[in-house]
Amino acid sequence: MTRFSIKIILPLLVCLLTTAVTVKGQQRTRISGSFNGASFSELIKSIEDQTEYRFYFDPATTDSIKVTVTADNEEITHILEKILSTTDLHFAIYKTGIYITKEREIMTSLADDYFEPSKTKSATPAFDYSELERKEKQQKQAEEKLYSIGPRSENLVGNATLSGVITDAASGEPVIGASVFLEKPLIGAVTNQFGYYSLTLPKGRHEIQIKSVGMKSTRRQVMVYNNGKLNIEIDEDVTPLKEVVVESDRDVNVTGMQMGMDKLDIKTMKQIPLALGETDIMKVVLTLPGVQTVGEGTVGLNVRGGATNQNLILYNDAVVYNPSHLFGFFSTFNPDVLKNVELYKSGISADYGGRLSSVLDVHTREGNLKKIEGSGGISPITGRFTIEGPLWKEKTSFLFGARSTYSNWILRQLKDKEIKNSAGSFYDFNGSINHKIDDDNQLYLSGYMSKDKFKLNNDTTYEYSDKNASLKWKHIFNSKLYGVATASTSQYTYSLYTKSIPTEGYKLDFSIRQWTGKADFSYFPNAKHAVTGGISVTNYNLTPGNYDRYGIESKVVAQVMQRERGLENAIYVGDNYELTPKIALYGGVRFSLFQNRGPRDVFTYAEGVPLQESTIQDTISYRSKSIKTYAGAEPRFSLRYVLSKEASVKLSYNRMRQYIQMLSNTTAISPTDIWKLSDTHIKPQIGDQFSAGIYKNFKNGLIETSVEAYYKTTENAIDFKDGAELLLNTHLETEVIQGKGKAYGVEFLIKKQKGKLNGWISYTYSRTLLQMRSEHATETINEGKWYAASYDKPHAANFVGNYKFSRRFNFSLNFTYSTGRPITVPIAKYVIDGIPRLYYSDRNAHRIPDYIRTDIAINIEGNHRIKKLAHSSWTFAVYNLFGRANAYSVYFQSESSKINGYKMSIFARPIPTITYNFKF
Repeated sequence: MTRFSIKIILPLLVCLLTTAVTVKGQQRTRISGSFNGASFSELIKSIEDQTEYRFYFDPATTDSIKVTVTADNEEITHILEKILSTTDLHFAIYKTGIYITKEREIMTSLADDYFEPSKTKSATPAFDYSELERKEKQQKQAEEKLYSIGPRSENLVGNATLSGVITDAASGEPVIGASVFLEKPLIGAVTNQFGYYSLTLPKGRHEIQIKSVGMKSTRRQVMVYNNGKLNIEIDEDVTPLKEVVVESDRDVNVTGMQMGMDKLDIKTMKQIPLALGETDIMKVVLTLPGVQTVGEGTVGLNVRGGATNQNLILYNDAVVYNPSHLFGFFSTFNPDVLKNVELYKSGISADYGGRLSSVLDVHTREGNLKKIEGSGGISPITGRFTIEGPLWKEKTSFLFGARSTYSNWILRQLKDKEIKNSAGSFYDFNGSINHKIDDDNQLYLSGYMSKDKFKLNNDTTYEYSDKNASLKWKHIFNSKLYGVATASTSQYTYSLYTKSIPTEGYKLDFSIRQWTGKADFSYFPNAKHAVTGGISVTNYNLTPGNYDRYGIESKVVAQVMQRERGLENAIYVGDNYELTPKIALYGGVRFSLFQNRGPRDVFTYAEGVPLQESTIQDTISYRSKSIKTYAGAEPRFSLRYVLSKEASVKLSYNRMRQYIQMLSNTTAISPTDIWKLSDTHIKPQIGDQFSAGIYKNFKNGLIETSVEAYYKTTENAIDFKDGAELLLNTHLETEVIQGKGKAYGVEFLIKKQKGKLNGWISYTYSRTLLQMRSEHATETINEGKWYAASYDKPHAANFVGNYKFSRRFNFSLNFTYSTGRPITVPIAKYVIDGIPRLYYSDRNAHRIPDYIRTDIAINIEGNHRIKKLAHSSWTFAVYNLFGRANAYSVYFQSESSKINGYKMSIFARPIPTITYNFKF
């Protein structure tokens, strides 16, 4: 070939190749299809299927867009311009990515005048799309790689077990509740609180799907030869459409075994307007069906007709006795350190015991294993700060959080002298260290400490403190068996003191200490079978009260109450078995044994007469031996039957025993409730609950609905004699009455979890009744008839709604209604021997006014640039928007020969707050 021909042909070849590439590129930018009222996601799926483009955006901004368009080899840009022209959305195309934003348009090239000094503008993109593309590439490589599981073998007959831990790629923390499954055949597992999963599947090659709420869905190609491990990291969801169409917990309320359980999302809780601007998980729990409280400003929970002391509240597996600050205005739990919160109202597994009504299981995060992070918030009343990070990268992490209130300065600004001389404050600290010894062993150490102080007008000062700590060791024996050993301690103390009258100055102390050790095991024989079991030992040490002088001028006589000691042991086992894809069963039993132990002096009473101080016959002194022993089995059973992919029915039964009681016959805002162990005279409470529920989802799981009904009975339910004196009483059994209790109700819930508008509506109808019947008149209430418990509130309704105007701006509304609680009122006045007396109604025959409250909040986030010093947000909230003076209690006073009634309100006017939150 001549040099001349080369000069002619080569340019022609280059031209032809360039034209071919151009034509090919043009073909990839055009699509065909007909869409009539289709969702935006259907359009995008069609574009992604026909081209190499991939979309990035927040699906909440497009969930209301309907697409009606016909395309015949039409440019993508023309179609998007038509659809988005009537919205405030913009799109930008960069390489193979199409980015949709709201209000702010992304510039994919520099302006013509960018380098002219006089016109130079500084601009920082809101998103680092190169980082997103890098992560996309890494994920694609991980998804296409073939992982070999177990020692290689030619025999691929039978099953093998794949196990491992799912963690957050950004922080290294375990992901709870992630679904790990095969689609064909359908075999799945859900990660536990440690992010651990175990999946038994046929040997051979499979594609494993991994999905989790708020995380990007992914998959792994595995070749399973034998039992083996596969740890998987998943990224936070940055909203490419395909990854968010299906959520990991879609239909979990339908297909899951558990009923009567609510799992709380921290992000959702932070959007709900609450008193004094502090995110409070206990207040959020109160918006759930079946959960109520006796009054405003308290965090005592009454769950399905149970008393406040009948809830087992666990904080990293350590018991919390008083989950409140400032007498209920704030809860114990710092939201910045929390990982997950679960409330069990029925179908409680055999792992839990010791309380009758519910379990609130709270776990904190473990700390970032990869980098230092911090967060906090400031309001006019409180401040908080949390920091976390690696002590040894990928091995050891720490998490530390602190909160405090500085509200006294506000009280000092007020003109009212009584309020000006009052004070109220608290602080708390959370800390944890987590260390990964190796792939099979991990240690978790956590601790909590808090202190509260409160007084009114230089009168009595109240102080109370909570401390707890836990140490856990997780060990994986093999792919089918792992265990967790836990040692925990809890301590709750309170004191009140005053010397406003120096000669009568006194100080009263109370404390309860608890040590618990337990070992739990989980065994997974196959994909349809999970066995759990364990043992636990709990030691109680109570100081019911020390009364002493306070101040050198005090003349009071000191009094020291006898200590109480008890030992509670339990062994338990449970079996969760899926008989068929439609039918699943859970059966379990817990056997508990309790011993009230010495040293202690115990009164004996005359037989056949009421227990009164006048009927005491003798005193028996016990040293270290057992005083009284109680024991019994606590069976648990649950059944789930799937009606369809989006509907199911569930049944459950559980028996619970409670050996420690809280004795309180007042609604005063004080921490002076008395905890008492079961003994010779006060028997343990025994509760049986039957529950049934129907669960139905709509719109591909977007809307969840449920109806649950329950019936509970209680043996040895506790109430008190008229005028009972509980404080510093050496013979409390003479003030206590035990009888029967029953509770029943129906709960309705409608929940929408995604989209611009999300939230839930709940309604509960419930009754809680007691019957105290005895052959002795002093131990009979209301002539032995059933009467309402002091926390019986038949009707309760809640609405919680959040509306997202944009990624940075949302509005929240919270509406609460409940029936007023029962009270006993004076209905007449009479005179005997010249002494005026009051005649009272039957016990709890009347009610205080109904409770109604509306709260609002506006949350404004800063920009979402990835690379910035700190991310921040503002929350503006108004608690009790309409200033309704809801009654906390009603009391009566005799004035000028008349009996006048008054109501006391905690928040009788709107309470506006502003909070600044930051994270780095």
